Amino acid sequence: MEDNRGLKSCIEALLFASGEPLTLAQIAEVLDTTPLLISKVIEELKNEKEQSGGLMIREVAGGIQLCTKPQYHKIIQKLFGIERFNNLTAATIETLAIIAYKQPITRAEIEDIRGVKVEKALATLLNRGLITEVGRKEGIGRPILYGTTEEFLKQFGLKNLEDLTKITS
Repeated sequence: MEDNRGLKSCIEALLFASGEPLTLAQIAEVLDTTPLLISKVIEELKNEKEQSGGLMIREVAGGIQLCTKPQYHKIIQKLFGIERFNNLTAATIETLAIIAYKQPITRAEIEDIRGVKVEKALATLLNRGLITEVGRKEGIGRPILYGTTEEFLKQFGLKNLEDLTKITS
């Protein structure tokens, strides 16, 4: 694939067909080229998508994903009857934020921060795949440690946890 136009079309097709984020290495392997060239072509494709159309390319959860532009989310939700994760309660969102910033963290530590019980919020977040058990803390009772998932990164459009807004004291 010598010309970038053909390469752009192939990358766009792969991203569309995948539906999930693909790494530069995955795309390069499929297209039998280098991740460096793929990165360059994706930047060109990103710029083109920003200028027109309803789609965009974003880096999320350690990969590249083709997705709709945010201004079209409501009409797409209407088409499919999809309720996004924005219907989480304030308590659940607070719990998720604590986990995202303090992970790994135990239920008791979350409750100390929030000042209320969090079993229901944890159950909701676990059911939606936004958090997971990441281990056990050493000590009495060996409580479960919670952390965020790749699904969390995808749903909130984050490349990685470093993309979280920094908290200043």
